[in-house]
Amino acid sequence: MDGLGLTGSEIAGFVVGALLLGATVTAPRVDGFIASSQRRSLRMCKRCGDLRIVACPKCKGVGSVRKGGVLNMGMLDDLYESFGAEAKTDNLVPCMNCRSKGRLLCPECSKRP
Repeated sequence: MDGLGLTGSEIAGFVVGALLLGATVTAPRVDGFIASSQRRSLRMCKRCGDLRIVACPKCKGVGSVRKGGVLNMGMLDDLYESFGAEAKTDNLVPCMNCRSKGRLLCPECSKRP
């Protein structure tokens, strides 16, 4: 590692940082998996817990989405907001998927009696 000029402590710091970033990114999925298995063991709807509504997947329950396409930096804005930055509201439009309600009927249990 002499060519890069990095010490063992710096390399260990990068590895620990990468592990923490990975854990932060995957935590919501792990939490969702655990919650789903707990609901299943209680004989509840594994998706909504018998509430019969779920958050809209497009707006994530907010009721509005950022206008623009894939290249509009919306993901970067969402990342900044998750770290506590002020939310930008100038480029938000109502979500057409849920009609600005932020929730939809659960597709798994809303059809059963």
